Amino acid sequence: MTLALLYPKLPSLDAVTDYRPKLPLRVYTSDRQLIGEFGEERRAMLKLAEVPLNMRHAILAAEDDRFYQHGAVDFQGVLRAMLADVFSHSAKEGASTITMQVARNFFLTNERTLTRKLSEVLLSYKIESNLTKDQILELYINQIYLGQRAYGFGAAAVVYYGKPLPQLSVAEMAMLAGLPKAPSRYNPIINPQRAALRQQYVLRRMHDLKYLSDADYALALHKPGHASSYHANALTRADYAAEMVRQYMVQTYGDSVYSSGYSVITTLLKADQDAAFRAVRDGVLAYDQRHGYRGPEDTLDLPASGATIADFEDSLGDLEITNELYPAVVESASEKEVSAYIKNVGPMTLKEGALTFVHASLGSKASADRRIKRGSLIRVMRNDKSGWIIVQYPKAEAALVSLDTHSGAIRALVGGFDFNRTKYNHVIQAYRQPGSSFKPFIYSAALEKGFTPFTLVDDSPIVIHDPNQNGGEAWEPHNYENEYLGPIRLRIGLAESKNMVAIRVLQAIGPGYAQEYVKRFGFEANRQPAYLSMALGAGEATPLQMATAYAVFANGGFRVKPYFIDQILDSSGKPLSRTQPVLAGEGAEQVIDPRNAFIMTSMMKDVIRMGTATRALSLGRQDLAGKTGTTNDHVDAWFCGFQPSLVAVAWVGFDKPGSLGPQETGAQAALPIWMDYMGTALKTVPESEAIMPPGIEVIAVDPKTGQPSTASDHIDDYTYATAAQNN
Repeated sequence: MTLALLYPKLPSLDAVTDYRPKLPLRVYTSDRQLIGEFGEERRAMLKLAEVPLNMRHAILAAEDDRFYQHGAVDFQGVLRAMLADVFSHSAKEGASTITMQVARNFFLTNERTLTRKLSEVLLSYKIESNLTKDQILELYINQIYLGQRAYGFGAAAVVYYGKPLPQLSVAEMAMLAGLPKAPSRYNPIINPQRAALRQQYVLRRMHDLKYLSDADYALALHKPGHASSYHANALTRADYAAEMVRQYMVQTYGDSVYSSGYSVITTLLKADQDAAFRAVRDGVLAYDQRHGYRGPEDTLDLPASGATIADFEDSLGDLEITNELYPAVVESASEKEVSAYIKNVGPMTLKEGALTFVHASLGSKASADRRIKRGSLIRVMRNDKSGWIIVQYPKAEAALVSLDTHSGAIRALVGGFDFNRTKYNHVIQAYRQPGSSFKPFIYSAALEKGFTPFTLVDDSPIVIHDPNQNGGEAWEPHNYENEYLGPIRLRIGLAESKNMVAIRVLQAIGPGYAQEYVKRFGFEANRQPAYLSMALGAGEATPLQMATAYAVFANGGFRVKPYFIDQILDSSGKPLSRTQPVLAGEGAEQVIDPRNAFIMTSMMKDVIRMGTATRALSLGRQDLAGKTGTTNDHVDAWFCGFQPSLVAVAWVGFDKPGSLGPQETGAQAALPIWMDYMGTALKTVPESEAIMPPGIEVIAVDPKTGQPSTASDHIDDYTYATAAQNN
């Protein structure tokens, strides 16, 4: 009677045969590498044929080894469970088959009653009469909850191990197969010891069922693998770009994007993005190490002696591994070695080179606030030379962005050192003083007013008294390290970043004219006050604005619009929209004379050849151009540079503006980041020289006077053909 009453109330099978799970928003690089996933449920749908045989065997061994032999219900197991429930006056015993678990997860609650159990059995029969065993197993593999918001084994592989399911070892597959029974209890991140016991049980069952040979079983026990809390973008770090996509998608399509299975293909390139991430991380850490160890982050509670692995894990708690900086708690420390427990790694003894950075903080002579001792919370990272080294979590920030100069497509974007520390995207949100990296735009304006690269300008001290020119009291600017050369050519003034030259050039062409002129590059006039200090970059700009502006020089004078989304696809892969960029030379607005772009590029090449950025010569290319930038008191450090096809901008500073240090110029702090990135991004790009446009004349000039010369020591330089006749 009960069964007859329950059967008509069973839900329809349409939800199974037309299964549409909540699929997250996924964000990819241009070359289809996952960089972000947003949604309540993490999923990665797989066909059964895509699931490795070892994974299927592990699931069967753990959950239902007779799945392909019995019907919807394993009667012996169910009878045992029901009797146990009756005699214990509760409903705790479980003998669910895979089909029963599918029924429960699709249609029913986890309510522990006899009625619920009977409904589950009836629904299981209904499923088995309509679907094949393989179809049922495929549903199970894709929809079972496995902890960490992961639904299905495809998603769990990425969440726990940071790689696709087919790349897992047998031991790692066994770990995942052990999760359905109790995802929280056997979570290898939260409860590694319980999870290991469950993993061993699954492996033993696989061996007993002849799924594993003796040798494979022994190997799996010997190499159990290591689970960690991996980001969805574990392979390609592009958190800031992924967040830009998320915001755009929510604004455009609403909150349904979190469950509708949209895929967004960005313009980022995996190799470029990986290089940018490493360059920013390494550049900030290098800056941080130049300024010394500040001491342990904290002191954690440890037993006075005999600390266990559980004690160490408990002390580290929820501290995250970020940017490959691992939290570690010190067990003991002396001047010669530090024994520490590294989160998700285990005990480690650090010696010699691993201690170089913190040597002054070891031993009894170290100051109390900086001393490393038992219980100290430190950070370590892997190092190619010594295995592990002690570092520290930096306070400085940095950003890097690169663009395709022809289309404006963003190829790499790193908005800060650590997205987990701050979501503030310095590439698009941080308006900072660009310093001397702004000078090329002043010099470009000067070329339109009749200046040439060989025009002589006085590089001598100057005092500005006119409030209309300086916006206030008397202004007495100076050159870096107070070095002055007297009258020099404009080209030399830019290469060596002479402030007096830039100020006198701006004085000659007029701040008002320059303010209007720089709008051509995309700068906001209200952020570039029409005072002489504009020559030294006293206005404000974001790294993305600087990259867009420098692209004008690189592409021959065209202003391209930066963009980061190439196309948007629905859950079936059907394109919903695709960006059609307006290309340089093919519709993009020409904002400066191509002759101007060519001459300015030649002048910025000299910044690298003989000026403030000569260390970039180590890249071994002749087609690089750019400009260093350092603001007053070394608050901001920049390098903006390009090759004809790619422009990149690197910035370093503090969120709360403060001095980086007296030697921390653009060449010291920002240029190495730019170089590290460009070294990878241009690795397969052949050298390419800009073609000299019509209307330029090559003039032989005296390097000292800037006048035409036929002497043997003359130099050749460029100018507009019309200007050459009047020079």
